[in-house]
Amino acid sequence: MAGKARYLIFFQYCGTRYSGVMKSPSHQPILGVQNYLENAVQKLRPVNEVDISISSRTDSGVHALCNSAHLDIQRKEGKPPFSAELLVDALNFHLKPEPISVIKAFRVADNFNARFRALSRTYVYRLVTGCWHRSQLPVFERNLCWPVHNIHLKFWELTFKSRSFLYKQVRRMTGALVAVGQGKLMPRHIADLLEMRDSRAYPPNIIAPPDGLFLKNVEYNTKDLEVEESVIQ
Repeated sequence: MAGKARYLIFFQYCGTRYSGVMKSPSHQPILGVQNYLENAVQKLRPVNEVDISISSRTDSGVHALCNSAHLDIQRKEGKPPFSAELLVDALNFHLKPEPISVIKAFRVADNFNARFRALSRTYVYRLVTGCWHRSQLPVFERNLCWPVHNIHLKFWELTFKSRSFLYKQVRRMTGALVAVGQGKLMPRHIADLLEMRDSRAYPPNIIAPPDGLFLKNVEYNTKDLEVEESVIQ
């Protein structure tokens, strides 16, 4: 039987209509991005049952300009492994009309892990001042940023980069910055929260909504993406 080939795929999605990136039980009315990715892979008729391993978890309503995952595909006897380019084209064909797209793919070593080999993750939070309500946003920006009351209409981007993040960490940090700007918190309150090191002490009413959060990039060592010829054969 033909051997399995492991791939690292980079993909993007608009998270508004999904339960998050992670797989949801098939009986639920709202599914995760992983459900659609795995369905697309199964339509390629692999011999194995495909289980995609997502590198970075995002919650319902959160978007990704670039997330990543690894998966194994075993084709029928006599059929060579998919090339990276063919895999991208085939997956995107089967993902239509979902707002999910595979950007690129790499053939990687059999022990490669998309989550644990990641060097860093970069998130961007988009907010706009000068709006009383999301209905005042330009129609193309709804569900893609956080409208914050202010006098002047202006878009802002906050960038956060680290090897990993805690649950809702970026949304908490963004909410805290906005709360300070609005006078709801003082800078000393932020210092107190950091000193406590307890997420339960964070005021729940100032967590930024998911709409404006984007996973921008997952970074890897380029050597991990250069598979040796002996591995490919």
